[in-house]
Amino acid sequence: QCLLSGSWRSNTGCRMVVSVLGKDGSFSGSYLPGPAAGNSEILTSPLEGSQQDVGLVPQPTFSFTVHWRLRARMTAFLGQCYVGTNGEETLHALWLLREAADSPAEDWKAT
Repeated sequence: QCLLSGSWRSNTGCRMVVSVLGKDGSFSGSYLPGPAAGNSEILTSPLEGSQQDVGLVPQPTFSFTVHWRLRARMTAFLGQCYVGTNGEETLHALWLLREAADSPAEDWKAT
């Protein structure tokens, strides 16, 4: 069974900590980008998300958003939690970063 609660680290050094996992599948926590982000100013930022019911699906899908503290940016993640034959849990996710645009003409470069 895949449960998102706890600490997760990506292959690029990003860290996600899920501190609250509700019975309805909602969760919250924090996210800290790794060295690949290239910006030492980035602080730990809050995340909010939702996971499928693990009682119904043993390898659930999930989604969460990160609201970056220092910038007018948000990132949305969408993925699935897998359990390997050795029992190890792995997250696979796609993400989309959006920053505020100054005008509709600048919208094309904001995502």
